[in-house]
Amino acid sequence: MALKGQSIRNGVTITQNGKPVDKKVIIEVSESWTEQQESFFKKMLKQGGKCKVGGELYNITLKERNDLDSRGNRPVNLPPAPGERTF
Repeated sequence: MALKGQSIRNGVTITQNGKPVDKKVIIEVSESWTEQQESFFKKMLKQGGKCKVGGELYNITLKERNDLDSRGNRPVNLPPAPGERTF
């Protein structure tokens, strides 16, 4: 089995041996991977980092998360209600 296109999300940058790689190339290369290698690479896609799969060194960088809502506003931190305990 090979990776599917939806496995590689937007905002994920993948380099193979130091060179940026397109999503299509990763999918083609993954056809020769074992199930364990494919599962490991999927986990790395979620968390990011460096890994070696199939003799190739991959560096996976995730887009930095910003905690904005759908309208682009920062979350509102409400003060504690009167009588509410805070620990």
